[in-house]
Amino acid sequence: MPHPRTAARVPSAHRLLARPVLGGLTLALLLAGCGNPSDPSGTSRPSAEKSGPGSGWLQPRPSTGSPTGDPASPSIASTSIVTTDPSSSAAAAAAGSPGSGAATGVGGQTTSQSPASTLPGGGTRVFPDHRLVGYSGYPGSPALGRLGVGNLDDRAAEITTLAGQYAAGRRPLPVFELIATVVHAKPGPDGLYRTRIDQEIVRRHLDAARRHGAIILLNIQPGRAAFLDEVKFWEPWLREPDVGLALDPEWAVKAGQVPGKVFGRTTGAELDTIAAYVAGIVAANRLPEKVVLYHQLHTSIVREPAGLRPHPGVALVVSVDGIGTPGQKTATWRSIVAVTPEHVHKGFKLFYDEDTATGPLMTPTQVLGLTPQPEYVLYE
Repeated sequence: MPHPRTAARVPSAHRLLARPVLGGLTLALLLAGCGNPSDPSGTSRPSAEKSGPGSGWLQPRPSTGSPTGDPASPSIASTSIVTTDPSSSAAAAAAGSPGSGAATGVGGQTTSQSPASTLPGGGTRVFPDHRLVGYSGYPGSPALGRLGVGNLDDRAAEITTLAGQYAAGRRPLPVFELIATVVHAKPGPDGLYRTRIDQEIVRRHLDAARRHGAIILLNIQPGRAAFLDEVKFWEPWLREPDVGLALDPEWAVKAGQVPGKVFGRTTGAELDTIAAYVAGIVAANRLPEKVVLYHQLHTSIVREPAGLRPHPGVALVVSVDGIGTPGQKTATWRSIVAVTPEHVHKGFKLFYDEDTATGPLMTPTQVLGLTPQPEYVLYE
């Protein structure tokens, strides 16, 4: 059934469902048509042939390395990494052998060795050393965020300038939040209502991030797929020292549900399982601290958040995604912060289009004036 706060609204238009206080990525804009990865201008609409069976995909169906949803690990053979230990499994992956080297994941062998690689600019700890500031998006689709508009180097320069306004005594760390697992309105050949972007798109974004001292967060909109299955698919990239995760439970639906017709949700226990898995990757590959972020537009999106525990090597972040006036966004911030575990770092999302439709976009000074002060600021 629709989200309880929105049952009286138009059931299939997520943008209409996601009014101020709820906020979040929404269907009406997506269904209005987004560009495809080969069209940086974002003006073309995917053809029926390119966008999958039937019509009504939430977002353009990208070219995928695994069009049928086969969870085989992708190759990242041409990706370079920043590491001081060429024998690490991350270096082996960069040499064209994903999966070789130390075991990773929940069942992987942990190690007390110090990290063999660093974050951009040096150091191995995300917080409290840094404040993260970034753009989200999908290539060629302005509707999904500014990261998908135009030239990546231009966007990176903008992020760097913007991040400087948020320093406030910390080192700014630019972020590319790239939508990697993309939700759809139709089930697709595997019935999971999602596809995965092509590996070359990830590589292109990572190369640009490294040119500008940024990190990448792979955003997962799982549809009916399990979050952990998607994390495992992207694991070869997570062995890189500058790649983390951004989970979008708004789009995590159950069997029999359709993304956009209902709000998805997750639990603290499910998030904890993912954080533990990533902690295993970090330990086994001697990586610096890695961001695991989840988006939340309403308190009901994450049930029993206390189930999410701290894990070594993982910087947990919640991004509060309310849409509306500064007052409405602040109210959403307070309601979600009040139920979020203390060890989860707090992040704040601003929307260039939706927020300014109801009032002025909050300034960096206003955002930094929130309590607690956001440690991650994302613009869509």
